[in-house]
Amino acid sequence: MTEYIIAPPPAASVAIAGDSRRFPIRRVFCVGRNYSEHAREMGHDPDREPPFFFCKPADAVVPAEGVIAYPPLTEDLHHEVELVVAIGEGGVDIEPGQALAHVWGYGVGLDLTRRDLQAQAKKQGRPWDWAKGFDESAPCTALIPASQLGHPAKGAIWLKVNGQARQQGDLADQIWAVPDVISYLSRSVALQPGDLIFTGTPAGVGALQPGDNVSAGIDGIGELELRIGH
Repeated sequence: MTEYIIAPPPAASVAIAGDSRRFPIRRVFCVGRNYSEHAREMGHDPDREPPFFFCKPADAVVPAEGVIAYPPLTEDLHHEVELVVAIGEGGVDIEPGQALAHVWGYGVGLDLTRRDLQAQAKKQGRPWDWAKGFDESAPCTALIPASQLGHPAKGAIWLKVNGQARQQGDLADQIWAVPDVISYLSRSVALQPGDLIFTGTPAGVGALQPGDNVSAGIDGIGELELRIGH
């Protein structure tokens, strides 16, 4: 039995819809600018750029419900609603045609971003970690197994703040579909069971204020509702 010098932290995990068991989280990968209109609103040409990735800590994933604290060190917290892919079978150099066999299930997540810190990091040529990987920066719904859901390639993805529509798109609008994302990612790292992939957000990202009510969803996968605290 392994003995530790301090108590080990609790294992990060996410709920499974209709199941008392949980899905363990190993790593969290996020795809940047994976919808054409969002890439353009961020000042980039989506037709020229291959997918790129950044990471969040596993324990940044929290239930997408209740109150999410407004994070420190920012005055420009942004919402980004995303399809979340849960990997159930690992692999390297996975071919796109085989990629969906590695998917355990799907959920709906938010990639919360301290946009002012991100802009400063970009300007100074520094990493985005502080802008993307803060506490509670990845709220996620309960996962639905692919064995029940299938592998959705289309469906409305949306987000509202205080009842007003902010983001509206379709999974079919992704520049890099889920099989391509998995294939690209597996060329760089060995994917493992427990990895989550946040697959990018449609246009309409914007600022959140303390007290805002956020609702979001993807047709056929799930919906979330939470409030931004102080």
